Amino acid sequence: MRLTLQPKKRLLTRMFFTSLCIIALVGFGLAGLINLLHAQQRYNQTTSSLIAKLPIIAAEFRENNLIPITQARETDDIDTQYIMATCDAAYHTLWRSDYAISLQLNQICEQYSAIKDNLPPFYLNVNQTQHYLAYLLSIDVESQMYHLLILQDASELKKELSQFNRLTYLRLAVVLAIALIMLISAAYWSMRPLSQLKQELQQLQRGYKSSLSQDYPEELKGITTALNQLMDQADTRQTRYQNAMNDLAHSLKTRLAASLAISDDPHLNMQQQNQKILEQIHDMDHLVQYQLKRAMLGQQGLYFQQTEVMPIVESLAQMLAKLYQPKGVKFTHSISDDIRLPLSKGDVMELLGNLMENAFRLCVNQVNVSIQKTNNLYRLCVEDDGKGVDDTQKQKIIQRGMRADTQSPGQGIGLAVCQEIVTSYGGKLSVNTSNLGGAAFIIEFPISNNT
Repeated sequence: MRLTLQPKKRLLTRMFFTSLCIIALVGFGLAGLINLLHAQQRYNQTTSSLIAKLPIIAAEFRENNLIPITQARETDDIDTQYIMATCDAAYHTLWRSDYAISLQLNQICEQYSAIKDNLPPFYLNVNQTQHYLAYLLSIDVESQMYHLLILQDASELKKELSQFNRLTYLRLAVVLAIALIMLISAAYWSMRPLSQLKQELQQLQRGYKSSLSQDYPEELKGITTALNQLMDQADTRQTRYQNAMNDLAHSLKTRLAASLAISDDPHLNMQQQNQKILEQIHDMDHLVQYQLKRAMLGQQGLYFQQTEVMPIVESLAQMLAKLYQPKGVKFTHSISDDIRLPLSKGDVMELLGNLMENAFRLCVNQVNVSIQKTNNLYRLCVEDDGKGVDDTQKQKIIQRGMRADTQSPGQGIGLAVCQEIVTSYGGKLSVNTSNLGGAAFIIEFPISNNT
């Protein structure tokens, strides 16, 4: 079995490597340039010093009656303290000073010929141990070119340049070390928002937080805002699904109770019971389809329709009368046969089902439903003769999970569902006091142009 190590891909490693390569490349380039400029500066300084001594060299030749210098030959005994040589146009050595001979510097001009095309400074390396700076003075005598080559010991200059080079690279190493520390600091500082984002995402996953914080740099705000919007959409969708399932259970509860009441009604024969139970099953199937569609699309996804109200009111009244038969509820209505509400059938069933069921459950013995149409709106009112709703509770009971009467059974869902439906159609739900003495739930829908 062969083990293969596959390093993790890290953005930080890539950034470190790239940044260090760039810094090292620029640093070594600058260090080399600084060393070269320093060497040329020292060469120029030495050259300037030598040029200042040229009158002394000329005087030494003049004392030996060798003017021009091209007359000097190897056999001439010229008293000079400089390392010098004369060359013809082809860089053949014509004469060497005694100092050069004593240092065993042979073929000076020939060695210079090999480096004359280089850039200054010009170094002559003799026996790989002796280093000399070379300076050339060219003289044209009667259309014939001659050269005076002056050498100067470069061992001290070499040591100085070597020490300067070491110092330059030492400084470069210090700069690189500081740059590395700054890179680590910058990376830690720059990556902190990403670490914070990772921690917050983990907290979101564990349920400790519901959204990402807003104190991120501008470069990450687009991502965090998009993530927050995505999570809000997911939460909204989840809430919508949960509410739809709760609403479905709430809607089916009344139909199931009515089906049980029908099956226990001794005044109905088997055929009548089956027919009425099938009607309840048909309504439950319609409610299931309605709630599933509502869960997927949201309330705004349901198309506006025209729904007859009277058949639904009569069906609900018969069902609720069976369910609350011991009360002997007297049900009345004031609805024209041609009234059509600008809602889908499922919404009408959900609205009237919840309001009428509440009225039948909380009334003493009287419930009334009325619908009026004016020039601008429909006004639907469901009222009863119960004990009504306290003024402090009128706004609270339309919130999901809130109930005015905690003594009677219920989950506080029905009125919240009604509020959501009414709001989605641009309507308004309000709770008033009924003329019958109880509560009056009033819904107003604007009349659209297509109505």
